[in-house]
Amino acid sequence: MSSKAFDVIVIGAGPGGYVAAIRAAQLGQNVAIIEREHLGGICLNWGCIPTKALLRSAEVFHLMHRAKEFGLSVDKIVYDLPTIVKRSRGVAAQLSGGIGHLMKKNKVTVVMGEAKILAKGKVSVKTEKGTEELTAKNIVLATGARARELPGLEADGDLVWTYKHALNPPRMPKKLLVIGSGAIGIEFASFFNTLGANTTVVEVMDRVLPVEDAEISAFAKKSFAKQGMKIMEKAMVKHLDRANGKVTAHIEVGGKVEKQEFDTVISAVGIVGNVEGLGLEALGIKIDRTHVVTDAHCRTGVDGLWAIGDIAGAPWLAHKASHEGVMVAELIAGLHAHSVQPESIPGCTYCHPQVASVGLSEAKAKEQGYDIKVGRFPFIGNGKAVAMGDTEGMIKTVFDAKTGDLLGAHMVGPEVTEMIQGYVVGKTLETTEEDLMHSIFPHPTISESMHEAVLDAYGRAIHL
Repeated sequence: MSSKAFDVIVIGAGPGGYVAAIRAAQLGQNVAIIEREHLGGICLNWGCIPTKALLRSAEVFHLMHRAKEFGLSVDKIVYDLPTIVKRSRGVAAQLSGGIGHLMKKNKVTVVMGEAKILAKGKVSVKTEKGTEELTAKNIVLATGARARELPGLEADGDLVWTYKHALNPPRMPKKLLVIGSGAIGIEFASFFNTLGANTTVVEVMDRVLPVEDAEISAFAKKSFAKQGMKIMEKAMVKHLDRANGKVTAHIEVGGKVEKQEFDTVISAVGIVGNVEGLGLEALGIKIDRTHVVTDAHCRTGVDGLWAIGDIAGAPWLAHKASHEGVMVAELIAGLHAHSVQPESIPGCTYCHPQVASVGLSEAKAKEQGYDIKVGRFPFIGNGKAVAMGDTEGMIKTVFDAKTGDLLGAHMVGPEVTEMIQGYVVGKTLETTEEDLMHSIFPHPTISESMHEAVLDAYGRAIHL
């Protein structure tokens, strides 16, 4: 078996891996990328992108029902689930093909197959044609993660689904149970609920969207309830009985177990890293709860072996993976590269209403000993939101009272996933309240609420 030599081998072609490969190639490295399934990884093929396509259809469907408010008339508002799914899959396929083009453009060698690291700097790949051996001084692990399956709640693709099944559903649920209210669970709950499914969400923590600021979670919960969702917090699905096309869920809440019947269950209880079969243990790589342990620069402790993205732990976000990929490629090339700062990584959830945040919540800031100033602004006070007929939302800012540093920003409402980047840039530039107050926000835009939320933290809001 002949061996092909490269400067860098990337294992996994998701948003971490393919970005790492491109940046390494830009820096003059001879790069190979190994992928066992789809270029673009889970995010592009079975995650971030196709879910947004589904949610866009749900958003349009929701707006069609409000046509009269806008002086419009729409007859017979119906949806066609197979066509909605077909569009979503088409979007994913289009972008996956685009990754292939980027690999060719940047002269990255693509090897489709299953990788195993045989020794430091040596990788074997099981392909359709046989086994290939590749060598490189640097290997970047970007193998991602998959849905966590809990005992008694395993997916079967028929009655109990993971996100993959929910993206290509065999039917429209009538009575749906979603287990877990993180981004994945809430986005699917929002999609199917908007299309008419009787939806219940069970969350083991004390609130939905538990990683968000408590005030934003409470606002979102109220909005979900108005849309007809049933939210069960501090509750746990202990077991699922499946029979005759139905699922009986045993839900423990308040110390008692109650039984509820559903026709469909979506399990969204977290993810596990894809660490199996790579030969990591033999290399002495430390693995903690299915994730590779790394330092702030994604080094594994084994010279020349790096880990980025979901396999390297939380936050499990595509944009975090991509930035780590760039950082590692630059470090390999001998450049100075800043580590990815967790407090500057935004989080976005594309439910209705949307939720977005960056930095510390109010509670976390207090826990860390900060003396804080907090500002809030409701969208009902924003002219553009009123004109759009979408005033359900708010923005919250958290500042260090001593220095004026922006510690965190939290949003719920229309288009907040687009607006959060303004605060992200501010945090990256180490902005203070004074900088933000002096920034001119265009009128009329919903983004003016960002300005007002800053002003409010210092008792200077104009439109409150």
